[in-house]
Amino acid sequence: MENNLIKIANCSGFYGDKLSAAKDLVEGGPIDVLTGDYLAELTMTILYGQKLQRGEDKGYVGTFLKQVNEIAKTCDEKNIKIVTNAGGLNPKSMASEIQKILEEQAVEMKVAYIDGDDLMPEMSNLIGSGEEFVNIDKNTSLKNSGYTPLTSNVYLGAWGIKEALDNGADIVVCPRVTDAAVVIGPAAWKYNWDRNNYDALAGALAAGHIIECGCQATGGNYAFFKEVLDFDNVGYPIAEIYEDGSFNITKHPGTGGLVSKGTVTAQLLYEISSPAYVNPDVIAHFDTLKIEEVEKDKVHVSGCRGSSPPKDHKVCINLAGGNRNGMEIILTGMDIEDKAKVFTDTLFNSVGGKDQFDEVFIELHRTDKENPSTNEEAMASLVISVKSMNQELVGRLFSAKIIELALANIPGFFAQTNPKSSGPVIVYWPALINSKYIKERVHVDGKEIEIIPTSQLGLEEIYYQREPIEIDDIKSSSHSEIFFGDLFGTRSGDKGGCANLGVWAKNNTTFSFLYNFLTIEKIKELMPDLSKYEIERFELPNINSLNFYIHDILQDGVSSNNRKDSQAKSLGEYLRAKKILVPNEILGET
Repeated sequence: MENNLIKIANCSGFYGDKLSAAKDLVEGGPIDVLTGDYLAELTMTILYGQKLQRGEDKGYVGTFLKQVNEIAKTCDEKNIKIVTNAGGLNPKSMASEIQKILEEQAVEMKVAYIDGDDLMPEMSNLIGSGEEFVNIDKNTSLKNSGYTPLTSNVYLGAWGIKEALDNGADIVVCPRVTDAAVVIGPAAWKYNWDRNNYDALAGALAAGHIIECGCQATGGNYAFFKEVLDFDNVGYPIAEIYEDGSFNITKHPGTGGLVSKGTVTAQLLYEISSPAYVNPDVIAHFDTLKIEEVEKDKVHVSGCRGSSPPKDHKVCINLAGGNRNGMEIILTGMDIEDKAKVFTDTLFNSVGGKDQFDEVFIELHRTDKENPSTNEEAMASLVISVKSMNQELVGRLFSAKIIELALANIPGFFAQTNPKSSGPVIVYWPALINSKYIKERVHVDGKEIEIIPTSQLGLEEIYYQREPIEIDDIKSSSHSEIFFGDLFGTRSGDKGGCANLGVWAKNNTTFSFLYNFLTIEKIKELMPDLSKYEIERFELPNINSLNFYIHDILQDGVSSNNRKDSQAKSLGEYLRAKKILVPNEILGET
């Protein structure tokens, strides 16, 4: 480990990411810490299902054990620490399984695990103590949801990880911690940061947020993808963090992909709302940092200011929202809307009407073209989905009624998919809990060490707030029509039942136009299907960016909504495909 920095690499952005990435990172060049982020909100419910089906000793990310098996000896030889949230709902069992692998390989590495995130055993007591678990997006208390909790996990911070490393742990198995905690913890350990060193912690939080999604920081899902010369073997990101919290983002030499100011900006904008990015360890102000390219595939980020963390911790609650069934029917040729009406009327008459279902979703996508030149250009799609707490209503009978109409209804009938089998609907319920109830514990060397949240230590509160700014518009007498994406990059994604749409310009000139042009009203004009949603606009002029936060577009989360793109990943590319008028003075400014 170099004295002036710590190199932290991330080998996973989701449960299902490239298995060989861990081996590639530990063998591809020098690193000090290997991290892995596996836990999206929906993943917690998947792990819950594993516990139900396979036993109480399960509920962790099993694929991570395969990675440990491949890298344990190399990490031991190179003194590489491993920090991961793959423990999921059962970090103790995962730690035990890792210990078995180490013993089989005769590798002497110390394993620690963290728990205290699981609130399910205490939910009744917490509610009795006055915690209402109000949905932070819908402002509704849990008791009024009408649903039953399946999982309830608080997002723990980084100090348990630091404590484990302070006690000599080589592998730290975490439960539901914040995505950036697996980076903040090792950085705080390296430099022995105080709890109130908020600027340094904010920098580490920004670094963690940038590398948490793996290759999205190194050219993956990048709007200007033509700038990425090689998509073969895209390198996974490495954060080189300095003592003051500034850092470089890079990747191993000889790998594909790209690290640039643009790729880092795109990932910084991913899945955020306000530029004040809230974490249980610190609030990082993304509208204060500076991004600079320092050499090929290396970007330096500095100046991120930090504030005291909030008095509450965020909780990810997943609720049992009943069951659903549905199908996508393809309608072709003439009279598309009449065909859709005939089909839906017949279907629901055959099953006893729409009113018996808790929710009926019908949407006609008019992708058909007039005077089509191909068969596909004559096609539209009719999406039908039903939900009910009564599984029988949305089970095999509903599927059978759809199939029965194949030869007895509209001409040209065929389906894009088979009827979806009756499956559970998971309602994502983000809430807050007073941090005084958090009982985080580190288990290492047979000891159990309690970690007190920073907000409960009585430290002086510090809050940084950037002053609002105004940017002059570009005055021009002549304009040209271009695609939005010719000048501007985007990155979008899900935030529970909401979505964010980040937009950035490559320089100050084009940002001055973007800043004044892309209002909330203009977003709704360009993307009229968003007009019914509440949208907030946030400004990050330091990185020539805007962020739009779209409320309720994803209903109750990834599992519950009926959008074709249930995670809003394509929302940004939708905007980039729109034509706009721009002043001729900014054409060529890329």
